[in-house]
Amino acid sequence: MRYPALIDGEAGAYGVVFPDLPGICAMGATVDEALVHAEDSLRDYAIEAAQDGEELIAPSALEDVDVPPGSTLTSILLIRESPCNRKVRVNMVLDADILAVITSEARRLGITRKDYVEWLVRRMANGDGHLRRV
Repeated sequence: MRYPALIDGEAGAYGVVFPDLPGICAMGATVDEALVHAEDSLRDYAIEAAQDGEELIAPSALEDVDVPPGSTLTSILLIRESPCNRKVRVNMVLDADILAVITSEARRLGITRKDYVEWLVRRMANGDGHLRRV
């Protein structure tokens, strides 16, 4: 599910709100940081709703959202954590240069390659949704 989100603010202080989810919001120094925090807030909302036995509020269609002046409309994909934290093993063949980038970036961030790939997929899923072959 993709939830409409409104971004506003200025350099150093951006905010994201979900028109369908009063009280669910996020902030960041950059738009990217605010969007990452918004993804986390949305996931936290889904976790808390499940713990409370509540149904998730259905997202509105983007064309039905009123966009106040100064705000930008986007959508955030809800990527739920598996309730049993089920992991699946996959075998992949990657270009050696791509693997080197994954390894380098994971080390730079102090995380595993698996965590980096999961993080990257979440970022791409909440981007424009298009992968471009370069």
